[in-house]
Amino acid sequence: MKIIIAGAGEVGIHLAKLLSYESQNITLIDTNKESLAYADNHLDIRVLRGDATSISILKDAQVDDSDLVIGVTSSETTNLTLCMLAKQLGSKRTIARISNTEFIDNKELINFPQLGIDELISPEELAATEIQMLLSKSAFNDTYEFEDGKLIMIGVSLPKSAPFVGKMVKEAAKIFSEINFMPIALQRMGTQFTLIPRGDTVFKEGDQVYFITTKEGVDELYKLTGKKKEEIKNVMILGGSKVGYKTARDLCASNFNVKLIEKNKEKAFDLADELPNALIINGDGRNAELLEEESLQSMDAFIAVTGNSETNIMSCLVAKSKFIKKTIALVENMNYFQLSHSIGIDTLINKKLLAANHIFRHVRRGEVVALMRLNNLNAEILEFIVKPNSKVTGSVIRELDFPRMATIGGVIRDDKGIIALGGFEIKAGDRVVVCCLPKAIQKIERLFL
Repeated sequence: MKIIIAGAGEVGIHLAKLLSYESQNITLIDTNKESLAYADNHLDIRVLRGDATSISILKDAQVDDSDLVIGVTSSETTNLTLCMLAKQLGSKRTIARISNTEFIDNKELINFPQLGIDELISPEELAATEIQMLLSKSAFNDTYEFEDGKLIMIGVSLPKSAPFVGKMVKEAAKIFSEINFMPIALQRMGTQFTLIPRGDTVFKEGDQVYFITTKEGVDELYKLTGKKKEEIKNVMILGGSKVGYKTARDLCASNFNVKLIEKNKEKAFDLADELPNALIINGDGRNAELLEEESLQSMDAFIAVTGNSETNIMSCLVAKSKFIKKTIALVENMNYFQLSHSIGIDTLINKKLLAANHIFRHVRRGEVVALMRLNNLNAEILEFIVKPNSKVTGSVIRELDFPRMATIGGVIRDDKGIIALGGFEIKAGDRVVVCCLPKAIQKIERLFL
């Protein structure tokens, strides 16, 4: 695919890096000479210095022959204008990063595709949504919902007390007579290798395991993983950033008791006006005494979303020392993901990764309607819509020429989630959730074309 990315900031560089690894034809546009120099020296892509809304720059980038144009500059106006121009100049598909979520909230009032903007994304909104999902399944450290929860992906670090530690996958499946979950990816503690579990794969203490399950299967997984379902009601948020504001707003709307700590006095007063149902505290959240004064120990969850990754991590560690049930830290450095479980923080989230997940499904071949890259795991989860002429149509799963580096986690049919085993027949119109390692992606895409 020929892809043009405007904006060599964190999201743009991260996207360019991921896409260049897949040998996509990437052109990166930005006005910042230093950002482009880094990309030019470290990535196998083409860079162009200039204004992304300049028609001459877009022509130089061969926008008329592009499959996808992505606007992820820091300027919302630039991103929207770029997409409108790119579509008029012949680009097949456009995506704009925005900060004003009113655009997303009112998509039914404004026909953005008619304006030339096929997709709107807000990394801050994605992060806030991710946090809310994590709080709803508090014992797990990663979660994703397919089709409004028809199928649910859950990540969990196996404690020693988990009933099936030391057992093979096929043995664990027999613990319950009705199987409502499927292990799809696994990473051994202390390693960077991702495994696609098979029947003879043995679960070990400390494994980070990802399961696909149904709503009914979530309760089974609580029992099987030895985790307790904790009720989260009182939440403390550190940082009145866009993510902090959106998280507080959404949690208040869901009847959580929210305390938000913001260091900047003026910003704290603005937040107090905008969030009447949250308690806004003006203070430095790095101060352990302040956290104790504000009853940190009585909180069920602590969420650190300041603009400083180290502050977020350290404050979460303070919260964990007070036996807070759930800690979530927003981090910018992808390398920190490797440390999260070993240092004791429940979940790290990253806006770049969330935005990349959202955009990546437009790069994949086949009818991909959802895609996510697992935190710190070299694996992707894709949701395909099966076409009448797809190679998998009418086939029983066990008879498919499916690579060992991939597995089918579940199927959504007739608006119902199904954990599909070997004897399940795939039909046209099914939504199939597949987990695969990078080497298997092209073969999987061909099966669903």
